[in-house]
Amino acid sequence: MDRREAMRGLAMMFGAELLLPIRAAVAQGIDPVDLSGASLFPEDMREQTAALAEIIIPETDTPGAREAGVAEFIEFMLQEWYPEEDRERFMVGMDKLQSLCRERHQQPFAELNGDDQFKIVASLRDGQAEGFEDGGQAFFEHMKQLTIFGYYTSEIGMTVERRYLPVPGQYDGAYPYENVGTLFTS
Repeated sequence: MDRREAMRGLAMMFGAELLLPIRAAVAQGIDPVDLSGASLFPEDMREQTAALAEIIIPETDTPGAREAGVAEFIEFMLQEWYPEEDRERFMVGMDKLQSLCRERHQQPFAELNGDDQFKIVASLRDGQAEGFEDGGQAFFEHMKQLTIFGYYTSEIGMTVERRYLPVPGQYDGAYPYENVGTLFTS
């Protein structure tokens, strides 16, 4: 399965709601495994992004977003595919999230316990987070879409979460979705 085909299939599932930079990357045939060279985030923002993605897709009986490298995917997408204005909007959202966490708990998001992280994310999801014009909903939806897209185009998302059924040969993360018709892949 070719990873680029998997991205196109996932893009079709999102439909019109797919973020424009992701659409552009899919149209240009981005390789979701080769995410080398991203250097946009300072180390603390990389950790905050990984922690936030892990709340959205946590480790359960399958690996979570952190292990799938979703923070690296997000950083790469922002650096390589986002217009400056959209990139800045995301970075401002992360800064506002950190300000909210420091105001409420005197700690950055990644250092909060799981319950406090969940409460912060729930306030974003519900549009009730202080410091955001819309209560954080737009930032949360943006982060959620990047997380889901990054997770399900990672090798972990394709082989573990989606129950990859191997056949002789190699992993092919972009096998045409229309040939599968389900979340099971082979």
